Amino acid sequence: MRILTASTVICALLVAAPALAAEPKAARACFDASDINGFNVIDDRTVDVSISPRQVYRLTLFAPSRDIDSALQLGVEARGGSWICTGLDATIIVPGDRTGMGRYPVTEVRKLTTEEIQAKRKR
Repeated sequence: MRILTASTVICALLVAAPALAAEPKAARACFDASDINGFNVIDDRTVDVSISPRQVYRLTLFAPSRDIDSALQLGVEARGGSWICTGLDATIIVPGDRTGMGRYPVTEVRKLTTEEIQAKRKR
């Protein structure tokens, strides 16, 4: 009975393996914090950082920042090195009149598509 059950499980895994392998994995899009050369504030929880004209990453903050919309500069602190791949890898530092230096952990990092970058430029 155990042999039959084990062979059934093995057959099921062999049948499912191609289907599992065929699922596309989301590509990790990473950037080096020292390569940031500009930013654009979308709202009090969202900032786009530019690496080059064709590389823009959208960073979502854990909490809203009241001073981010008037900030002339931002700091991006990478944790555990200089590469930022996920939200847990970065903190945005916002100098502000009301709060001093605000530190906002990033919860999500997403590379914008070429279409999204072009649409932003047309606005």
